Amino acid sequence: MFNLVIFGAPGSGKGTQSEKLIAHYGLTHISTGEVLRAQIAAGTELGRVADSYISKGQLIPDDLMVDILAAEVDRLRPQANGFIFDGFPRTIPQAEALKKMLEQRGEEVHSVIGLEVEDEELIERLLKRGQVSGRADDNLDTINNRLKVYHSTTSPLRDYYQQEGKYHAIPGSGHVDEIFSKISGTIDSHPQAPKK
Repeated sequence: MFNLVIFGAPGSGKGTQSEKLIAHYGLTHISTGEVLRAQIAAGTELGRVADSYISKGQLIPDDLMVDILAAEVDRLRPQANGFIFDGFPRTIPQAEALKKMLEQRGEEVHSVIGLEVEDEELIERLLKRGQVSGRADDNLDTINNRLKVYHSTTSPLRDYYQQEGKYHAIPGSGHVDEIFSKISGTIDSHPQAPKK
């Protein structure tokens, strides 16, 4: 199995590139937001506990989030070629918890792709997305706040994965296919790269 973490600021193109990675390598996408919504909708015990935090506007504790991810990994693992973790980890304690959870299953994070885009371009992209999608959180104040939170919590994560020799900075500006070809070139050079 080949496990990948994709991260970048809001609007950096994680969703778009994840779709291309899934199609190209047959990886299984795990988005924490989608997993949480599914657990809550299914009324699972983990979902009910998660909802008790979300409904109060609180962040879900790391250990609960890892339990939810572990359940999802175990459910999907028999037919998975590898995973793309999207939206997790966002902090160093989360990265350490993910590492431990994967190690317990004889797995690891093989590569971390960081889509790097200047803030001005991110703001422009998100404002455009808001006009098209009508997403209420794509307004200037919220965008600025989300970028501030992203930079303060996720920058240390970049350093953490750089120290592990797993972080690959990919310029996230330009044509989608050009960006993807840089990502796939990075993945293909990994000794455990997934077979296409």
